[in-house]
Amino acid sequence: MFAGEVTWAYRMRRIVDSGTTCTSPAILSFGGNALQPSNTRKSDDICLHASAVLCIHRTWSQVPRIRVSKGAQGRAAVGTASSVFVSITMSPSIVFSGLAALTLAIPAFSYTFSPTGQTVDLDGISYFVPATPVSTIRTYGPLHGWAQGSGGLTPVTVVTTASTNFSSLASTIANFTSVDDVYSAGFLEAIYVQFTGSQQYGGIHYPTGSLGLNGTQAVYGEFVSTTSAIPQGPYFMSGDGSIYQAWRLYSDFQGAFTETLMSGTNNTYSVLPANVPGQQLAVAVPSRLYYTPSAAKPLAGVRLGVKDIYDVAGVRTSNGNRAWYHLYPPATANALAVQRLVDAGAIIVGKMKTSQFANGEQATADWVDYHSPFNPRGDGYQDPSSSSSGPGAGAGSYPWLDLTIGSDTGGSIRGPSEVQGLYGNRPSHGLVDLTGVMPLAPELDTAGFLTRDPFLWATAAQALYLSNVTISHSYPKQIKLQAFPGVARVPGDQILIDFVSNVSAFLGATTVNYSITDDWNATHPAGTPASLTTLLNITYPILISQEQTRLVRDPFYADYKATHDNRLPFVDPAPLVRWGFGDTYPANTTAIANTNRTIFGDWVNNHVLVPDAATCSNSLLFYVGSKASVNYRNQYLGAPTVPFGFSIGRVSPFWGGPDFVVPLGQAMYNSTITNHTEYLPVTVDIMAARGCDGMIFGLVQDLVKAGILKYSVPGYSDVNGGQILFRRGEVIESEHL
Repeated sequence: MFAGEVTWAYRMRRIVDSGTTCTSPAILSFGGNALQPSNTRKSDDICLHASAVLCIHRTWSQVPRIRVSKGAQGRAAVGTASSVFVSITMSPSIVFSGLAALTLAIPAFSYTFSPTGQTVDLDGISYFVPATPVSTIRTYGPLHGWAQGSGGLTPVTVVTTASTNFSSLASTIANFTSVDDVYSAGFLEAIYVQFTGSQQYGGIHYPTGSLGLNGTQAVYGEFVSTTSAIPQGPYFMSGDGSIYQAWRLYSDFQGAFTETLMSGTNNTYSVLPANVPGQQLAVAVPSRLYYTPSAAKPLAGVRLGVKDIYDVAGVRTSNGNRAWYHLYPPATANALAVQRLVDAGAIIVGKMKTSQFANGEQATADWVDYHSPFNPRGDGYQDPSSSSSGPGAGAGSYPWLDLTIGSDTGGSIRGPSEVQGLYGNRPSHGLVDLTGVMPLAPELDTAGFLTRDPFLWATAAQALYLSNVTISHSYPKQIKLQAFPGVARVPGDQILIDFVSNVSAFLGATTVNYSITDDWNATHPAGTPASLTTLLNITYPILISQEQTRLVRDPFYADYKATHDNRLPFVDPAPLVRWGFGDTYPANTTAIANTNRTIFGDWVNNHVLVPDAATCSNSLLFYVGSKASVNYRNQYLGAPTVPFGFSIGRVSPFWGGPDFVVPLGQAMYNSTITNHTEYLPVTVDIMAARGCDGMIFGLVQDLVKAGILKYSVPGYSDVNGGQILFRRGEVIESEHL
């Protein structure tokens, strides 16, 4: 480029209809007008560089003298709208005519655009096609011709075999459909067979009907090495032989996500540039056929949603607050907990809603910056609980979402798991470092999961907690029952009674009715209050308010003021009430609260749930998690209050031991929303001695194998599934996996 030239780079849209032949040079269009060079310079002073054959429009009567560096003959590169990176170099003296004349007489500058992928529609299903291909078929064959003839991008099924006599293709394809929600019959338009046998070169051409698959238009086989073969499954192929993964797009119709993501370069992520009908964000999920779990990658292909208090490299964290989201730059690294799951093969599909700064909030009443997600169960208008609201609603709603990671300080995993009938764990404190996670109170904060699959639950826990969790299968012979029903009086009671009977019989264990408050009253350490409420009444609110004020609020306010002329950011009422409460006490109250917490925790560890060399814990403790209790989201409530007091749900945070939610079934209630009988989950919480997380995971696995526990199901019911009520009657493509 000579001195004074100007280089422009524009994102251009390929808008030629599928199958349209373009035989004239490309026309560059801006704002609907063709830019045409004046006659003051020769046409080759302007060079349009494109990485593929490009036709921009086919109705112009006059062709400007613009040369495409790789030729402007042939078919359009794609048949639907997409982006291509185009660079234009111009002399400053060139004058263009269009809406208005433009004379370039300015210093050299450059705009840079890069492709981000495209969306396509195949048989009524929306797909996202990433910008970067995963492979290329370099030998020209029938697939190239078919892709070019169909507009430049064609669906293709990739299969792999070591034998050229591939007689089992039909059964292989049938298996694809049964295990993968991304794959559909539309990908049979073309088939690419990868042969990994001894021959090292050459291709194998098939007549289109030779494999017994109706509708297949092009088939091609090629010998490849086992290292260069790509996973079987659905793909899209361009006319130049580039093969792209197919990611199916789903609507987040329950409003569970804050942002949906796609993986980028350098182990970072970016916001998904796609959307579908549904009045919410689109979520892209890859084919399950691309991944095979292994010892090194036990979570290979697991679709993961991340609570939006965890950092994800390349994207911003909101903590449920819009001002925070826009004030701070994207994270430069994944939170350690997130990175461990990624290292194990999990695929992050998005960040999920949290109540603000992970404080407890009621749907509609307290959520201001963002709208609370929708609980799918029953009438669909029950509170999803908090603060892991998005992870709970997503795991309860979507069959295509496998696993979500949340946090639990005072109940933020257990609450959403209970009301949506999920497996959820508050682990023993300290099993994983929380670097890159917004704190509420570090001495109480934990990372855990919400999921429908009890076996995936344990696998994910081992990937997250590493050697801190070992699955074991030796169990205590005593079960303490905290406030359990003895006889069935209300819906849900019989389910709880039957569960205790079945588990005690399975373990050969005895049961004992138990009250932790009565036990404390009778056996509390000398010099401590006889009432747990007296000892611990302000422990939780002091810790979460004063710790978060110090670690989150004060730095946030200072940074915001410095950027916004000494203004304060907006904060929801619930965090403000709690922070304000903490401000009324001296700073040393945190130390007093921690002292009281430690007294209680030591008592639990030495008296209630005691470590045991043979069974890890000398007993188990069960308490009722949920029993079809209603909490409608369409009700007006009073102002948020400070979370004083003590309850069974506070035991684990104060003591530091595990508290796991398991779904048991469902119970009926009369909905004031639908004026109809509906069903909500029944769950139980299981506790064991501190550090006995692996024993509880083992117990849950064995109870599932024995038929005492079952997988949770997404949708209307955690037992029977079914369409969420507001979607009944809607024609919905299969979302069964």
